Amino acid sequence: MKVKLEKLTKRFPTRGNKNEEVIAVNEFDFEIPDGKLIGLLGPSGCGKSTTLFMLSGLQKPTSGKIFFGDDDVTGLAPEKRGVGLVFQNYALYPHMTVKQNIMFPLQNMHLPKQEIIRRTEEVAQLVQIDELLDRKPSELSGGQQQRVAIARALVKQPRVLLLDEPLSNLDARLRLQTREEIRRIQRETKVTTIFVTHDQEEAMSISDLIVVMKKGVIQQIDEPQKVYDNPVNLFVSKFLGTPPINVFKGKIEDNTLYIGEDKIMKFKADDQEVFVGIRPEGFIVSPKGGLHCQLKNIEVMGRDSSIVSTHPSADSPIIRSIIDSDLKVQPDENGVVTFDVRKNKIFVFKAEGENERIYAEDGGKE
Repeated sequence: MKVKLEKLTKRFPTRGNKNEEVIAVNEFDFEIPDGKLIGLLGPSGCGKSTTLFMLSGLQKPTSGKIFFGDDDVTGLAPEKRGVGLVFQNYALYPHMTVKQNIMFPLQNMHLPKQEIIRRTEEVAQLVQIDELLDRKPSELSGGQQQRVAIARALVKQPRVLLLDEPLSNLDARLRLQTREEIRRIQRETKVTTIFVTHDQEEAMSISDLIVVMKKGVIQQIDEPQKVYDNPVNLFVSKFLGTPPINVFKGKIEDNTLYIGEDKIMKFKADDQEVFVGIRPEGFIVSPKGGLHCQLKNIEVMGRDSSIVSTHPSADSPIIRSIIDSDLKVQPDENGVVTFDVRKNKIFVFKAEGENERIYAEDGGKE
């Protein structure tokens, strides 16, 4: 089921002043291909859950339209949209068994008893909880409860599956295991799935496409790796990546990019103040490099080493560089380590406005 949003907008009155409004979602325009898993990603308050609730019908848009396939569902009640919705707190009925929880939506649809039993058993096998059907929710782990919630949403055979922060209540190990299960279930069912998360690693690991949001506005939509490799602005570059990108104040002068007084590389563009982002894996230890940093510490992490250093033009107190642990780092007599930079891991952004990406006129070639 293809999902299309056209200029979808949601405004809320501000607390204490009904004449003022907060724009939670601002003219959303995007199309979700049939059978894909889409991650809505962004910090708290960016409009992710509001978008999901409008898709489900739990909230009405202020303006704009929602289409499921060719059907305009903007004005339809939630139960008529054909959606399955999974909340972060699972919302299971504590007095019912797992089997009764899954069967409940089908009983409300007044399906034949044999059909209800068949669908319940099939979906229980799909999410691998068929041995837990006689237990109550209180007898299950968090991960098992989440699977029951997903099974209850899927048993209705929804056109669209919506997941609101589905892993936020799980510990780190269960979060990893459950996100892999969500990906497996989505691939087997081929149901178009939209899930909300603020965890960029979670979104990047299982999504076909990610939608990065900021203050109700779409910043970038693409495959996760493409967004990581080609962020359109400083916000997107900072939001994706672990460890996070290193950001410096810099300038372009005479077709050369500088960080502070350090000459980094040729960069054919107009002279201006800029922000420079360098991914942690983008540093190359080299005595011929142009970036001079004060070494603070080296943390060996098995396969990799993390070089912790400082630079007067850095936006944060420390710079973190990831290199192969086999490489030896030899600072000079003043404790300075010198880096060259991989050109595909360095990004230049405008210092003003929305900090949009600046591209070299010659593609960054020497």
